[in-house]
Amino acid sequence: MFGFWEKELTPEEEDQLIERAASAIAKRGLEAPAILFFEMHRPLANVGGHLMVASSAFLVPFFGRDQVDDYSRLLSKPASVDRLIQRLESQAQGAT
Repeated sequence: MFGFWEKELTPEEEDQLIERAASAIAKRGLEAPAILFFEMHRPLANVGGHLMVASSAFLVPFFGRDQVDDYSRLLSKPASVDRLIQRLESQAQGAT
């Protein structure tokens, strides 16, 4: 279709994406709701990643093809979601 998921994310790319997402969430002060959301939807992480690809026609104009591709690959792995949750928790603890 659009060439989504042609290559795997490297660990460095995953770290950058997690840091970017965590920073954007923390900037808005939404750590607690984001942690709750990701904890509740962790079993559906793979479905969420595929849903992002399926809805790419709506997401790409707002976020760009590369970001939709990268975050869909990141969120399709439960281990990456766990790392994002841990990063958000550490930011929330550092803020208090």
